[in-house]
Amino acid sequence: MTALTHLGTGSGGGSSTAPPATEPQRSLTPYLLLAPGLLWLLVFFAVPMVFLVSQSLQTGSVEEGYRVTWHWQTYLDALGAYHVQFLRSLGYAAAATLLGLVIGYPLAYTIAFRAGRWKNLLLVTVIAPFFTSFLIRTLAWQTILTNDGPVVTFFRETGLLTLLRMVHLVPGDQLMNSPFAVITGLTYNFLPFMVLPLYASLEKIDHRLLEAAGDLYASPWTAFRKVTWPLSLPGVVAGTLLTFIPATGDYINSKLLGNPQTTMIGQVIDAQFLRVLDYPVAAALSVTLMVTIAVLVSLYVRRAGTEELV
Repeated sequence: MTALTHLGTGSGGGSSTAPPATEPQRSLTPYLLLAPGLLWLLVFFAVPMVFLVSQSLQTGSVEEGYRVTWHWQTYLDALGAYHVQFLRSLGYAAAATLLGLVIGYPLAYTIAFRAGRWKNLLLVTVIAPFFTSFLIRTLAWQTILTNDGPVVTFFRETGLLTLLRMVHLVPGDQLMNSPFAVITGLTYNFLPFMVLPLYASLEKIDHRLLEAAGDLYASPWTAFRKVTWPLSLPGVVAGTLLTFIPATGDYINSKLLGNPQTTMIGQVIDAQFLRVLDYPVAAALSVTLMVTIAVLVSLYVRRAGTEELV
């Protein structure tokens, strides 16, 4: 009797105090899921970043080799020599981002609210350029903007070419090899990165909110300004970041569509790494560009106040 009572008490106490066998495994599951991504970031981002910063502080030559001497003057020398290209890249990227927003928002709005059964077809049309090489898409603009083509003819006959010349976007009587061509190429190539986040944000808006705004005697413009635009801000911020960041470092458009006066910082970095072989200067320009973009993005996101992006 006593033995049975003791056995029953022991088994009951054991069942109440022993932790579940699967608890340690469940606690490790999030870390195991994060491990591949963290390893990827470590190998292909953190390690190259450390190497790039180290390379920017080296001195020497290709023949004699480089060694870390903590030569911070390289940053000042690089910015002093190429600050014009640096600021030009930021300006071109900002112009392409603004144009992408002006073009992409109405397109995304139409797909989200007015496309109906054509919605999927329009989305495929937006994504379709990704099926073609970035280089081929840029080369196509050389044909589009050729001097004897219909686009240039239209710009000449309508006076738009004269207007572009007045604002110094074209150097002469042509569209190719000009700032206008570079900005146009950047806008076209990165437009899908603007449209898709905008569409995703607009698609989530509850149409009943717009109906409620109409019931409260809001005009279509007031409903857009008070309801649609604020609710689509996460998409606006995401689209502008996805456009501005790669456009700033791009060098293909400025190389194929521009001239020596439209050189962007990405083209300078490419030349320093592959032709001039001045690795410290190239690394210093790369680090400066990344830090500048990170600071601008942080200020922009904080100013926009879009916590939904986190």
